[in-house]
Amino acid sequence: MAEIVNLRQVRKRKAKDAEEQVAAQNRILFGRTKTEKKFETALTAKAERFLDDSRLEKPLDDK
Repeated sequence: MAEIVNLRQVRKRKAKDAEEQVAAQNRILFGRTKTEKKFETALTAKAERFLDDSRLEKPLDDK
């Protein structure tokens, strides 16, 4: 004999699992501390400065 399954409970469990998966992805994407965000910003700024300083020809300012 087959096992009796409550479809309402299965549907709710499936929805809850999907929400948990989205929450886990959001924790990875947005769950950074203020220090980590500042560090990443500093690294980006440092890389941009390095590239700007390493240019062979400086851009002309039209001001």
